[in-house]
Amino acid sequence: MGVIKKLCCLSLFSCLLVSSALASTIQATFTGVNGENAFGYYIGAYYGQLESQNVSLYCDDFANEVNFGQKWMANLSTITTGSDLSQTRYGDVKESARLYKEIAWLDTQFGQQPTDQWADIHATIWQIFDPSQAPKPSSSQWLEQAQRNYNKLDYSNYRVVTNVAPVEKTGQVQEFLTILPPGSPLITRGGDLATPEPGTAFLMGAGILFAALVLKRTHAKKALRS
Repeated sequence: MGVIKKLCCLSLFSCLLVSSALASTIQATFTGVNGENAFGYYIGAYYGQLESQNVSLYCDDFANEVNFGQKWMANLSTITTGSDLSQTRYGDVKESARLYKEIAWLDTQFGQQPTDQWADIHATIWQIFDPSQAPKPSSSQWLEQAQRNYNKLDYSNYRVVTNVAPVEKTGQVQEFLTILPPGSPLITRGGDLATPEPGTAFLMGAGILFAALVLKRTHAKKALRS
């Protein structure tokens, strides 16, 4: 096998290893709801599992559905500054990063406000990405509060839970936001990690370059001996 062919094989193998390590998906399971409802739908926090970890799931997606006990493969995407939202359902919406943060702030209000406010809070959440179909809140107060306060939260442990690609607008499993506890093994997993950090990319490139030099040197020695 020639040097170039060996190098191509090595590069391909390295890329496959990186893709396998960084673009992993997880199994999500929908386990239940809290029982509060409005507009004919359950509202507030839902419950589920990501792999074997129990989590609260906050629905941002009015256009899709999920069933009790349903399992699906999902990607996790961060919503911090500069996050890659290409694997989320609404990442192509203008200012989607800000909108996901507004939704995340509204999610925190379910634990802080009385249940008689939950209908307006969840309607506001659904309206953000689906204003034509979602139920309408009785006023704009929660949206205005989200717009004023969303930048006060630390979003490092928030994740968007989206079914694996291809991601369509309808006909799929609902999308959720969740908050992972500090130290969760899921923090370093998911589709949002598919693009390696600059340091990782540099090390990958350096490793491939080193391997190429070794192969070239070996090839030269064999040529001299022959």
